[in-house]
Amino acid sequence: MTTDTVPTLDPASFAFTRRVWVPAPPQTVYDLVSDVTKIELWSPTASRVRYDEGAGAVPGAWFGGHNRRGEREWDTRSQVLTADAPSEFTFVVGGLDDGIVRWRWLIEGDGPGSVVTQEWRLLRMDPVLGSTAREVAGLRDDMAASAETTLLALARWLHEHATEA
Repeated sequence: MTTDTVPTLDPASFAFTRRVWVPAPPQTVYDLVSDVTKIELWSPTASRVRYDEGAGAVPGAWFGGHNRRGEREWDTRSQVLTADAPSEFTFVVGGLDDGIVRWRWLIEGDGPGSVVTQEWRLLRMDPVLGSTAREVAGLRDDMAASAETTLLALARWLHEHATEA
């Protein structure tokens, strides 16, 4: 069992990437994932996500949301880093200047659909993430499982709503 404390841990060692093929072209996928209000359709963790009034999928825009992980619930504020249709949508939880986590969506055309990649990377260590390496690794593993669920649910939703998307 490790006794490493959060301030001494390397945030780069707590990252993951997940991918899925979806039955939709890149622009359709980008439009869905950059409309942050839709994430609750697929994510087991995020809900009530909304851009600030007058904001949208543009670099610098802010949005807030509600999250749940087990018994724990919390609200977040995030800021868009990259909004490059139809290939990338990236945001930073906590804002660009002092953020803790970067979520990155990459979308690449693949035949009649797209490969969608979701990346999660800690930008800095913070006690809110946990107080030991084991707790931070547990958070990362939970977020990876959430990303897998989200990507599979997105693929299923796109299949079921092909005529609407």
